[in-house]
Amino acid sequence: MSAPPDIAPARAILERLVAFDTTSRNSNLDLIDWVEAFLMQRGVRSVRVESEDKRKSNLYAIVGPDAPGGVVLSGHTDVVPVDGQAWTSDPFIVVERDRKLFGRGVADMKSFLALALAYVDAALAAKLNAPIILAFSYDEEVGCLGAPAMIDALTALRHRPRAVIVGEPTEMTVISGHKGISTFTVCVKGKEAHSSLTHRGVSAIMEALPLMALVDTMAQDAARNAPSGSIFVPPGATMTIGKIEGGTAANILAGRCDFIWDLRSPDPKETERIAETFLQAAQRADAAMKARAPEAGIEVTRRAATPPLAPALDSEAESLARALTGDNGVRAVSYAAEAGLFQRAGLPAVLCGPGSIEQAHQPDEWIALDQLTKGALFMEKLITRMAN
Repeated sequence: MSAPPDIAPARAILERLVAFDTTSRNSNLDLIDWVEAFLMQRGVRSVRVESEDKRKSNLYAIVGPDAPGGVVLSGHTDVVPVDGQAWTSDPFIVVERDRKLFGRGVADMKSFLALALAYVDAALAAKLNAPIILAFSYDEEVGCLGAPAMIDALTALRHRPRAVIVGEPTEMTVISGHKGISTFTVCVKGKEAHSSLTHRGVSAIMEALPLMALVDTMAQDAARNAPSGSIFVPPGATMTIGKIEGGTAANILAGRCDFIWDLRSPDPKETERIAETFLQAAQRADAAMKARAPEAGIEVTRRAATPPLAPALDSEAESLARALTGDNGVRAVSYAAEAGLFQRAGLPAVLCGPGSIEQAHQPDEWIALDQLTKGALFMEKLITRMAN
């Protein structure tokens, strides 16, 4: 039996990546600077694809020859907030306890980035026949906002990649499909008045309630009518209201009420049908409010519209990931990721990465050390395969 791979280099890189607080509200440029310098030291040129305000950037790099048949290793650099979570250690310092590494992003998904970087030297030494393309994005956690521009750049390369592995935490199993997600911000503006004079004002909260009830009704309808035999759990569309703000006092008609809801579905047509039902209801309510008070109304903003990843079991990404992992199970997940964006651009993709989604976004987020070992074996097999 061969010796297990050395995960010390990946662990050291992981510690460095976690130390950068890349919560989505922050810039990720310090991390990008570090990755860029890491690659430059090895003679690997990287390319930035910046956000419009220049506060954030994607980065991609071609490791190996400029040749057909490249494989993209894709991951996001941003993490979710730690605000209000009961951590037992500093979230931005990796600590080990009971054969687990703790820190924000160790599962979702800086361990995959660390593994990809840790094997750059091995990839260069192997004299690959086709390149490994590193693709690191920003703002995945707030709607996959950064990846589309980078995907445009990758599809414009002289040699289009043949497969994409998105390293979301799947415990190194192959995930063939994920749901799409659309997020809607609803701003209801009313007209304040004393709560005893309801005819003199318009309560934004009271007007928002039927729209929130509609989201709940549509969610219940979707659950009842969900397709049988689906590999998604839950099988059909789901809808939740994640945040509500509004009002001033019990005796004042609310001047404002804002809420955010999300819609997750494996079916793009279902997504658009549900979205249109909500938008039409909001338009009718907006007109009725304006008839009572011209300054009142409703504004709906679609913040994110990430497409689903449709299972494509005969794709090159599927074949490659299964050959490297030995995993032949067919699975899908209900969270959204960037793989659907790659697929929409014509690049076959799957999810496969170390760690578990059950630890993602949690206080004391952790990854088991054996997941780093499995990820390292994956990288070794990928390099061997691409050098033959």
